[in-house]
Parts: sequence; structure tokens; C-alpha cells
Amino acid sequence: MRFTWSRAMLAAAMMVGVMAPSVNPTAARTTPKPVDALAPSPLPTPAMTKSDIDAWLDGYMPYALKRGDAAGAVVVVVKDGKVLTQRGFGYADVGARRPVDPETTVFKQASVSKLITWTAVMQLVEQGKIDLDRDINAYLDFRIPAFAGKPITMRNLMTHTGGFDEVQRGLNSYDPKKIPSLGDALKRQVPYRIYAPGTTPAYSNYGTSLAGYIVERVSGLSYNDYVERHIFAPAGMTRSTFRQPLPARLQPLMANGYMLGSGKPGPFELSSLTPSGAMAASGADMARFMIAHLDKGGPLLKPATAAQMHDTVLRLVPPLNGMALGFYEQNINGRRALSHAGDSLNFHSQLWIFPEEKVGIYMSMNAAGTQNVSGPIRAYLFEAFADRYFPFAQRDGRVDAATAREHARMMVGTYNKTRRLETSFLKAMELAGQTKVFLDSDGGIRLNAVQGIGGQPRKWVEIAPFVWREAGGKMRLAARVENGRVVRFSVDSASPYIAFDRVPWYLSTAWLTPAMLASLGALLLTAIAWPAAALARRRYGVKADLAPAALKSYRLTRGFAALAVAVMLGWILFVSTLVRDFSSLSGELDWALVTLQIVTPIIFLGLLASAIWNIRHVWTGKRGRFAKFWSIVLLISAVVLLWIGAGFHLIGFGTRF
Repeated sequence: MRFTWSRAMLAAAMMVGVMAPSVNPTAARTTPKPVDALAPSPLPTPAMTKSDIDAWLDGYMPYALKRGDAAGAVVVVVKDGKVLTQRGFGYADVGARRPVDPETTVFKQASVSKLITWTAVMQLVEQGKIDLDRDINAYLDFRIPAFAGKPITMRNLMTHTGGFDEVQRGLNSYDPKKIPSLGDALKRQVPYRIYAPGTTPAYSNYGTSLAGYIVERVSGLSYNDYVERHIFAPAGMTRSTFRQPLPARLQPLMANGYMLGSGKPGPFELSSLTPSGAMAASGADMARFMIAHLDKGGPLLKPATAAQMHDTVLRLVPPLNGMALGFYEQNINGRRALSHAGDSLNFHSQLWIFPEEKVGIYMSMNAAGTQNVSGPIRAYLFEAFADRYFPFAQRDGRVDAATAREHARMMVGTYNKTRRLETSFLKAMELAGQTKVFLDSDGGIRLNAVQGIGGQPRKWVEIAPFVWREAGGKMRLAARVENGRVVRFSVDSASPYIAFDRVPWYLSTAWLTPAMLASLGALLLTAIAWPAAALARRRYGVKADLAPAALKSYRLTRGFAALAVAVMLGWILFVSTLVRDFSSLSGELDWALVTLQIVTPIIFLGLLASAIWNIRHVWTGKRGRFAKFWSIVLLISAVVLLWIGAGFHLIGFGTRF
């Protein structure tokens, strides 16, 4: 369920890339065509046969798993309605040395689960029971407020343009008793809205689960019953389920999940938002699901409905990949590819289908591996598969050097992902990771995100106005320009569901994070120097030569400096505990959150007031130059912490997050 926040990307094209794209319903229903200057490769192409694929996989997967300290994986390739090959690598249970069996071993699918939900929605669209462009409140028993005068539609949900803030509270757990019914999970915390519907790609687990709840409401069946009867059964997916905990017949088949293959297995991950990430399935069952979609819907959808689902694409950062109805584009080598990935703490999956070629490839891993190597492993698998069986020679244009330098300068700045935690205290996590674009030594652009497969920074070459391609690679980056200013960009790998918007200067971590660290350093030195100076005076028998009021302001400032450092360390400890352990997301640490919310404004305001009082006494008394300088440092430090507290919601009340 894309739980980790290490996920992000960037994109745009020729003339279109300079303007805001149209998002009217007609534009949202255009049939996509890959926009890439590519030509067939003269190189011979190996035949896509079981023997060739197996030999290729044997040369890659075992080494990749071993090198990345990953436990096991399953890879399946289908073509023309048949399974070409399905392979298991490594172990489903490392300790017991139980190998991965592609037919029977069950993997958590995380956000790949969403494709089942979207297929169910399209079945009901096909039956006339759901209208893609109707206000979803018509199908609900609670209300989702309009935003900017616009209601959310099912089309918005399917394209991740509902405009929801990110939600983490109660999202995951290890305890089945803490998993509420789907309706209760959705009603207990309706996310704030931060974008108008249809305008901004912002991946949403809540939005998908809302669609799953509508499936329940419209069909009259529970979500689990519906997908078992209308998707799993007709597709022949006999080892698939959304039920939590797993049915008894599947429990012996479930793979253990690991952070590292050399480590201990983690507890079974549960999702409160079932339709967005709770599915467990075998590789063989995922092959059957791909075959159904590649067969124009097969037993799941009528051909016209499948075509509507696959070919209706919203492209909000042209010419980059767009979002179909549930699937997202990952076009490559001049071929159209539809995909969906899924990541939980320990399971990492993705499938890709080539509709025109009737080819699909799927993989899942049961470990994140060293430095989350599961992501690079599957990215390389897809690119290498496409290069082997669909080779193309890339032929890009170029922008003249002077224009390229000017466009690169326009890109420089700090950006935020559109999928983000905007309205809760977890916004403070941005202090460790907004996206920065800067100039490289050649006058081009560099990013601190979207690294290469080896973790190296990518080098970008401008191939059209405000469209760049990775040097020697396939990924494109494009920007949207308004009134001569870059306001948004994305990359091919993420553009269907995430973009990067420029951060206003007053919330930019380019200066706020260094200012915060400097302020905390100054306050820590101040807090340490206070008792150190007192001990030194006692040792040498020297009394503080300060008037009573000045001495009081001196002591108050030092005391609040120590408390301010302590409260910031408290926030860091609290947030790191919260995001590290699923069990903390259901309210177990609310006591700590409420305590921090009470003391933070008291301490920050107390620090500011005492710093102002202190500076008055220092500058009107007989204090030295350093004391006067340091009094200003303390005042600036107090202002910086108060600014951060207000801007990143450390000052505020409530247990929503």
C-alpha cells in the first residue's frame, strides 16, 4: 500500500509543456498514444519463449536477491492468453528454507490490490449502476464535502485527483481486532481536501477505499464477498483474498515478510483501508488477472468496458505518462504499458501489461532488502525486459545550449510532492526531505530525488522546451510553466499519480532546515553553558554581576532554551516511533501527542518572551559585545522555532494525522 515515503518522481513536452493542461471531461477521455521520438532497433530481437525468458531470469534474479539481501521473489510472464513462464526465486520462509512456489506461495500485494477495486468499479459502470461523472455522495451514507465548488466523482477517485490530504492514522496494524469495518474506517476520519477535484495528481489510499465502499453500497454485498464472486471466481484466482486475517486454507501458503533476507520475519501486515491494499495472492493468480485484462477484459469485463478502462487517460503533466482508469501508464520503448505497483513495509509488487502486444509481466518480493533495493530490482527487471523483447533506438531532439541553461535556472528551487501530509503535525517530516532542484557543473539540472538504479544522481538533457531526458536512460522530466515561472514538474515513473509543486519561500526547507539546526545548536550551547558557567563561578568564588531582574531574565532564557531543545527532540522521537511501527498508528501514542501539543506552544512562546526580556536587559545593562550578540542569536532562534512550529503544525491541537 505504498506506505513508505521514500517514493517520488517528475515531467512535460514541446509547446504543451509550457501551459496548464486542460482537465475538462472531454480531455480526460482521450485515447493515449505514446509521445516519444523512437524508431525500431536494427538489432536482432530474441524470441519471447519460455526457455529464453527463463535463461534471462536465471542470470538476473538470483544475483539481484543475493546482492540486495532480499528473501524471495516470484516472476510471471504471460503472452497471448497463456503463461509463458512463472518462476520462484529464494525463500518464502528463510528460516525453514521453504522455497517460493509461483503457483502456491501467497504474497501481500499492497497497492496492486487497487486494480481489483477498479475492476469491480468498472463492472458496475458497465451495468449502469455507477456513473463515472456523478457526485460520489449519491452513493454514500456520509458526506464528502465539495472543494472549490466542485464535488468528487468516481473518475476523480480512479485517477487519484480527488484532492485528498494524506491519511496515516489507523491505516495499518498488526492486530486484527484493530481493523474496523470498511465503512467505519472511512467515516472516522474524512481527510481534508487540499486540491480542487481533477486538477492535481495526488495518490490516495483513502480515495480508492471510498470507491470500494461504493462497490459495497451499490452491489449490496460486502467488499470481500463481491470480489470473490465477481472477480476471483470468474478469473480462476483460487489463491487470492482480501480477508484479514487470512482464511485457514491460505495461511500455510503465505510468505513471510522481511526487511532484510538475513533478518527476522516481521508480523503479518493488516490494512484498515481494505480495498486499497489488503489483497494477498499467488503469482499464478496474478497471471490469471493479467490474462483477463489482456483478453479485452476476458471473463471480467466486456471489451468496450475494458477499452474504456485502459484507454481513458488523464495527462496532467504532458507529455509524460498519464493515469488511466485505475491503471497508470509506464510507457517504454515506444510501446504502451499499463502498470500498478504496491509497497508495504515488507512486500513489494508490480505488474505491467502491454495491451497491444498482449504481454504481461508481474513480480513480487517479500523483503525490502538493503537500502530498499526491491524498488531498483523491479525497475531494472521491467526496463531490461522491454529492451530485450521490444528494443528501440531512441532519437531525441535538443534545445540549444543558451536556452537550456536559462530553462535550468528557471527550474532551480524547492518543491513538494503533491501526495503529502499537509494538514497534520506529520508535515514536519518535510524538514528532512523536500525536493530540491539545483544546477549541475554543466549548467543543467540535478535533483536530490529520483536517483538512478545505483543511487547515483541522474544527469538530465533538455530534449524539448521544458522536457528533459535522463542521459543514457529512458526517464523523462517535464515542467509546467505559468507566467514565465516553473510551478510544477514530474517524471515519467510518477507523473500519473504524483507531481512536484514549488514550495512558497516561507515554508522552504532550503533555508528553514539549516536555520532550525543552527537555532537548536545555539539553544543547546546556551543550555549547556548555563550550568557550566555556574560551576565555574562557584569554583572560583565569582558572583554573577547582574541586577535581580536581569538575572531572572538570564535564567528564564536559559531554562526555556533547554526546554525548547527537549521538546524538539520529543517531536523527533515521537514521529520516528510513529512511522516505524504500524501498531503506533491507531492511537496508542495519543497521550504523547497531546502532551507535546500542550507544551510546545507554551515553551516556544515562553522562549520568545524570555528572549525579548533578556535582550532588553542585555542591551540596557553593562554587558559585553558577545553577550549582546548572543542575545540576538537567542531571539532569532526563538523566532525560527516558533515559525517552524506554526508552519509545520507542531503548534496545534487534535489527533488527526
